[in-house]
Parts: sequence; structure tokens; C-alpha cells
Amino acid sequence: MVRTPEELNRIRWRSRRGMAELDLLFVPFFEEVFPFLSEARQGTYVRMLAEEDPVLWEWFSERTEPVDEAYLDLVRLMLRRVQP
Repeated sequence: MVRTPEELNRIRWRSRRGMAELDLLFVPFFEEVFPFLSEARQGTYVRMLAEEDPVLWEWFSERTEPVDEAYLDLVRLMLRRVQP
């Protein structure tokens, strides 16, 4: 699926979160990886942007795991980029 520039701008804007810690994960991921994701993973990323920051923080701080397998896959992918 080819996304329009307007659609990409909306996703980029939504990647900016209310928590600086999440911004450090989502913004670089969108800029550097999102364009190369499969259509399914892009869709999962866009869906994930609708989640509340406290829920996302629980997942990315590895306190809990998402039940949705597609979310779990994406969380793991995003964390692998930032973990040593």
C-alpha cells in the first residue's frame, strides 16, 4: 500500500507522544523503519498509535506484554532497535 504524503504526515504527527520516553522510541522508528515495514506491520503500527501512553509505557518498559500478537511482535522489534 502506497501512503500519500498527507497520510504519512498524520502518522508522523501521531508518532509524537505525550511522554518523552515514548517519543524517543516512536519518532525515530517512524522516520527510519516505518517506510520499510510490511503493509501488515505498518497497519499494526498505525493501530498502536491509538493506544494510551500509559499502556504503551507498560509494554515498552517490559512491565507487561500486549495480548495482541501483532502488537507484541512490533513492540519486540521496536525494543530491539534501542536495546544493547
